[in-house]
Amino acid sequence: MEPRLSIVTLGVSDLERSFRFYHDGLGFPTSRDPSQGIVFFQTNGVCLALYPLEKLAEDVSSDLSSERSLFSGFTLAHNTKTKDEVDEVLRLAQEAGGRIEKPAQDVFWGGYSGYFSDPDGFLWEIAYSDSWEFNDDGSLVIE
Repeated sequence: MEPRLSIVTLGVSDLERSFRFYHDGLGFPTSRDPSQGIVFFQTNGVCLALYPLEKLAEDVSSDLSSERSLFSGFTLAHNTKTKDEVDEVLRLAQEAGGRIEKPAQDVFWGGYSGYFSDPDGFLWEIAYSDSWEFNDDGSLVIE
């Protein structure tokens, strides 16, 4: 298997609300809309998809419950090229209806980061480090 992640799909409780959060609030680009039943956002490197939670659970298994716990042990990350971008992204997320879970601050690993949750509680870390390098497509260089 090639080491590649193509799509991250979030099971959401309200597709229209989540579409507005990611598209209108955070500016994620898409050519689709919620009336099509699933929304794909093209990001640098990986596609982000939004799909109704119940339908996603059903697609995985007819025996799977769509109930979620408060912390799933899963986070998404957006790495920035400047420290100021961390604050800007957190501000955009809050204005779009997200909740700041941890305000941006200097962190133990030497960077600067904070967390927000989207309307369904998916956690995003927004982080910066002056030691990071980025590929031409915007993806983080992992050595």
